[in-house]
Amino acid sequence: MKILIAPGAFKHSLSATAAADAIARGLQRSCLDAEQVLLPIADGGNGTLDAFLAGGGEQVSVPTVDPLGRPLRAAFGLLTDGETAVIEMALASGLELLRPGELNPLVTTTYGTGLLMQAALKAGAKRVIVGMGGSATVDGGAGCLQALGVRLLDAYGQDIPRGGNALSNLYTIDTAGLDPRWREIDVIIASDVDNPTVGERGAAAVFGPQKGAGPHEVRILEGGLRHFFTKVRDRLGVDVLEVPGGGAAGAFSAGLMAFLGGRIESGIDLILQQRGFDRHLRDADLVITGEGRMDEQTIGGKGPIGVARRAREAGVPTVALVGSLNADDTLLHKAGLQAVLPIVTGPMALDEALRRAPELLERAAQRLGYVLLITRGVSSGK
Repeated sequence: MKILIAPGAFKHSLSATAAADAIARGLQRSCLDAEQVLLPIADGGNGTLDAFLAGGGEQVSVPTVDPLGRPLRAAFGLLTDGETAVIEMALASGLELLRPGELNPLVTTTYGTGLLMQAALKAGAKRVIVGMGGSATVDGGAGCLQALGVRLLDAYGQDIPRGGNALSNLYTIDTAGLDPRWREIDVIIASDVDNPTVGERGAAAVFGPQKGAGPHEVRILEGGLRHFFTKVRDRLGVDVLEVPGGGAAGAFSAGLMAFLGGRIESGIDLILQQRGFDRHLRDADLVITGEGRMDEQTIGGKGPIGVARRAREAGVPTVALVGSLNADDTLLHKAGLQAVLPIVTGPMALDEALRRAPELLERAAQRLGYVLLITRGVSSGK
């Protein structure tokens, strides 16, 4: 029996790699005789860097800043080809870098992610993959572009401040300082979000509240993004106001498309392709995936569903082990999952569940192993 173990991260508790290890230990404890192939995944959000580097490569730590401009060190990845860099924007511009009282997309910035991208360029990258998930920002990527040398000027010729609140002050754009090497770089936006840049399903309206914006702030951010990308259209001749996927990461995606020619690819498909998932599926009997919380957003195309759909196309069943489940089982089954099994064994405070996640996931995998042993016995007539 061959089992592919391909979970995503369990937010605030387990990286994708740690989750895959816990599942593997649980299956081993059940005494299930099976070949295990560990392929931790991500979809562009938290854990993207780890998931890519699980297939080989190195982390490069560099100085940068967090969403409020405070200094920190963060890493980007260089894959084994030496020319592909992986940027997980959440490591410099993510929600998890801020305390709850600090969430404020009017002032948070993608500047730190821009510093990571510039460091990757200096390291010789010819291809840059930017994971979009987990951002604390709604600045249209303006901060990142400022870090790359683009000047965003107000009516007095001064650089506008960082953050979504300042976008409405933009008067003119000066791209003379942008390193010309970016024209030759293949910029790939790893995202599974199809929201447009602006509008009812746009970055401000849909994602702003998740990052601390109330109704008034959402209106300010929406107006700022519209103004910013209208100026971009007039100055660069590139219209990304309504482009599907432009709203990812507070419209960071739209900024990368407009200034760097970025193109969107499914985050989970990039990971699965890099890890040779389809090749491993050819002789697999089962896929085990998972994540911390499985809900309606998962069905929309998050990592575990991307895994399940590919496995279903190959005729391989998929089971998910999850921290919590808040989605219709029928819809999950239609999306490709044969079963979804929560790992929490009883009423439990969230803090306890997060702390015990490695143990709970391992025990759930052990129970799944026992079921597989029974199934194999029945199918062989024992």
